[in-house]
Amino acid sequence: MTAVKPYLCRAVALVLALGAASLGGHGAATAQTLASADLPDAPQATSQTQQTPPAQQTSQPASGSQQTSTTESKEQQQQRAAEELKKEEKQRVLGVVPEFNVTAGGAAPLTRKQKFQLMFKSSTDPWIFFLTAADGGISMASDEYASYGQGVEGFAKYWGAAYADTVDGNFWGNAVLPSWWHEDPRYFRLGHGNFFRRAAYSASSTVWCKRDSGKWGPNYANVTGNFIAGAISNVYYPANQRGVTLTLTRGASVTYEGIVGAELAEFWPDIYQHFLNKHREKMARKAAQRSGTATPEPTQPAPPQTEQPRPQ
Repeated sequence: MTAVKPYLCRAVALVLALGAASLGGHGAATAQTLASADLPDAPQATSQTQQTPPAQQTSQPASGSQQTSTTESKEQQQQRAAEELKKEEKQRVLGVVPEFNVTAGGAAPLTRKQKFQLMFKSSTDPWIFFLTAADGGISMASDEYASYGQGVEGFAKYWGAAYADTVDGNFWGNAVLPSWWHEDPRYFRLGHGNFFRRAAYSASSTVWCKRDSGKWGPNYANVTGNFIAGAISNVYYPANQRGVTLTLTRGASVTYEGIVGAELAEFWPDIYQHFLNKHREKMARKAAQRSGTATPEPTQPAPPQTEQPRPQ
């Protein structure tokens, strides 16, 4: 899964802050927003034998859509993929942060054109411009690249470098290489099982992916794309920030950040639902108090009466 590129760690903190703020203030509107961000459920195994990633060894029952997928014509499969992609491109965390590259196990494979479409959508979303601008501003404030300077011109260089990193990674890791090697660039959410199994599954997605054939295998596109983007960054980073070592460091760090993004995609709906339930309980208690129908506190049963001895 290569949807998550640099600056994800900072984005996670912002997303959680947005979630806490939205749940703190509004009732019905908040519930509607949260419901709209729910992601597809767990991936299901297809009727054909598949090579599963290490964290997904147990087989799952095939859904009806998957059972019939083997009888679909190529045109029908492409049409279904187009319809699913339209829905995926509307997925957002808290209505702000895009989750375009997250889907369910029964999703139809994307065509080459659809992979490029998804890459373009992910690279031009307003959130990406905001996030890279914020990252560029933080880097400029810390004078990370002194040769970029300060002011408007310096900020433009910082912002441009941050945005170029993201576009490079998306272009190679989400479009070109997945099309060449027939890999699916999306994250297939597991959605069930214990915490450790799901955490291991999502972490493995950065190096293990689903292919257009439905089988699972090494995620060559993601890892290779990260290092290609790191190599291209030598063109626009300052001279003292170039070289083989820094290229390898950038590629490895982006791959690691992909793990953070995969964990967020896997567990965010659960976090969402937890806070939503808490919010609903709080609103219900307040409504009950206003209407005077609050449930009384349970009373302790009276101790049993012991029979007094009769006077002799």
